[in-house]
Amino acid sequence: MKSTEELIHELAGLYGVMPEYYDIFGNKHVISSHTKGAILRAMKLRVDTGEDLAGEIEGLKRAEWDDCVAPVRVISVNEQPMTIPLCLQVEDGQELDLSVSWSIEDEEGGRDAFEVAPGHVRVSEEQRIAGRRYVKMIVEDNSFRNIGYYTLRFECRHPRPVFPGGKKKLARVSRIIVTPDACYFPPSLQEGRTWGVAVDLYSLRSDRNWGVGDFTDLGRVAEWVESVGGGFVGINPLHAVPNSRRTGVSPYYPVSRLYRNFIYLDIEKVQEVSESEDLTIAAGSGLLHEKAAGLRDPELIDYEGVASLKEEILKQAFRLFYNRHYKEDTLRGRDFRAYVEREGEALDDFALYQALSDSMSGRHGVYGWQSWPEEYRLHDGPAVKRFRKGNWKKILYYKYVQWLIDEQLRTTAGRTGKCEVAIGLYHDLAVGAMGGGSDAWNYMDVLAGEANVGAPPDDFSPGGQNWGFPPAIPLRLKKTGYELFIRTLRKNMEYGGALRIDHALGMFRLFWIPHGMTAKEGAYVSYPYEDLLRIVALESVRNKVMIIAEDLGTIGENVRETLARFRMLSYRLLYFERNYPDPSFVPPGNYPEAALCSVTTHDLPTLYGYWCCRDLYVRRRLGVYGDEDEWRKTVEMRNRDKALILSALKSAAVLPGDYPSDPAMIPQMTPQLCLAIYSYLADTPCKLVLVNLCDVIGAMDQQNLPGTNEGYPSWMRKMPMGIEEIMTDRRVSELAAALRKRFGGYGSR
Repeated sequence: MKSTEELIHELAGLYGVMPEYYDIFGNKHVISSHTKGAILRAMKLRVDTGEDLAGEIEGLKRAEWDDCVAPVRVISVNEQPMTIPLCLQVEDGQELDLSVSWSIEDEEGGRDAFEVAPGHVRVSEEQRIAGRRYVKMIVEDNSFRNIGYYTLRFECRHPRPVFPGGKKKLARVSRIIVTPDACYFPPSLQEGRTWGVAVDLYSLRSDRNWGVGDFTDLGRVAEWVESVGGGFVGINPLHAVPNSRRTGVSPYYPVSRLYRNFIYLDIEKVQEVSESEDLTIAAGSGLLHEKAAGLRDPELIDYEGVASLKEEILKQAFRLFYNRHYKEDTLRGRDFRAYVEREGEALDDFALYQALSDSMSGRHGVYGWQSWPEEYRLHDGPAVKRFRKGNWKKILYYKYVQWLIDEQLRTTAGRTGKCEVAIGLYHDLAVGAMGGGSDAWNYMDVLAGEANVGAPPDDFSPGGQNWGFPPAIPLRLKKTGYELFIRTLRKNMEYGGALRIDHALGMFRLFWIPHGMTAKEGAYVSYPYEDLLRIVALESVRNKVMIIAEDLGTIGENVRETLARFRMLSYRLLYFERNYPDPSFVPPGNYPEAALCSVTTHDLPTLYGYWCCRDLYVRRRLGVYGDEDEWRKTVEMRNRDKALILSALKSAAVLPGDYPSDPAMIPQMTPQLCLAIYSYLADTPCKLVLVNLCDVIGAMDQQNLPGTNEGYPSWMRKMPMGIEEIMTDRRVSELAAALRKRFGGYGSR
């Protein structure tokens, strides 16, 4: 008889909880049975007693046979003809009278049907589990299927009631996903290369926006980048967030990854605003522009102020739209209805959450569905159904807002991609969505609400990181045919030519931290990465979007090789590209070709900040360092690294030989040095080079300081200059000219 602890270890292994891991320092961490038990509970399993554990183990081992047909099957387009295993529970000899019919339906409704008559069923395997006899038969689809999604319908009949429940007929439905073996890659980049600019859209200043960068600003930047020889513009995730410092402004901690933040709307470009005769809504209103100017001038973004002003106008715009277009069924009204129909249940559920959230915040002063009155916490409960029925117009408003975002983003994307190797917009997909948000509420059957995703201890976070959002439960993700994963990819590939997948390691494994535990007590859980990568490849090819897999940090063996096999570009940063264990920097020629390279990200110091140790001083002020000795050692390592960077630049002949070698003689970054660093990256064979605009214009402070919740205005900093100044700035022009020369105009071949 196995002990409870032995049963926990066995069940945890079956559900992909990894028994140990090595952190970035090389230390081995063995996962305790306490942590494993907590993770299994978060997966919604019964693990309180030995009997519970034994029952879960038996149920999982029997699941393949009890399910009759797998809920989803992901195969390569080159793995055809396709074979499909079917499992049945029958007694000896009963299979002789079985008749089996099955069909495969494509996305357009085309259907192929097949039937196996009694006496022709061929059993390929049989098993006895807990005294029950199971048989497996293999059916073969001799047709060649193109990549895409298919519905398999399986029905088995017997003249006697032999199936569980005393039935004569057994029917099941499954999803078949046929995928390419690699992601989309633009033909112009097969031999060529290109460069682009990274901007945080929210941080853009302009002489016309309302205190946050908007889609019109983005369009102007995109056209300018192409005019100076760049091929793409990389932006932060556009996901919906609460737009409140108290409840969240980070684009990487969204309410939903399926829908977008209305704060990026250019309100003056909304048709209902421009056609209104009401001065409280009209674009020419002096009071309106006065409010907008008050939001535009401060150094930090006032998310609450911008959101409040924009929503005030949007609600007026919706009333006009509803009366003038929706009720009258104009062409514009019909366009909106078509959008709502295309989006279907996902938009309906998101808008319902937004309407409920607004109502609860107003009446109860709370945010996040876990704090709502209990009867509203189940999205398909009776109270929610009554709310949906009684507040349909409010729900329609939130659909209208998403439609406006879709319109403006589509228009912005249409202004890009004109040059030969242009990618256009390069979108970013966050790892997950907050536990109190729309995705977690609507997909609580798939997400582990009692755990958070995070990271084990590393150089930047000695105590580890808790990112505050629930992970998907691997088995439940699979049982739902990967629907949430597919929807998320599809939505984030819209209106772009590239997609960066943040923390791509998450498709292989995620670090789970059960509620009530610290990050040091967490454990990795493995995911069906081959299925997930194949689905990424399918959506990539269908949407003609290339994939950049952010593969930084502690990664397992063969992760980068597997990503490369699917033609996903690696993500390489100058700060981390070293000749480990030697700290010297990798020369340009040793960078991989199948990669995007850059200097830094939103989570790391800008070049100017890095060079003067601005980030280290901020961390010191916030008490991150344990003592002065640790602080001094950190500064010494930074000075060593600056000297190594100078040495690498000189070796690559992008910096004059007489340039000072001692970083102490260069207290700050200079335009010449910044240009040399990006020239260094331009000399790599990497397919894409990403220039951070903040580096070029001399921004000192990074957008986010990981591991700090108070004392630093993460995600709130505006660019030091407006886009009108940036487009004519000499430093920017010189860098663009140098890159254009190195890349041969719009790219190199």
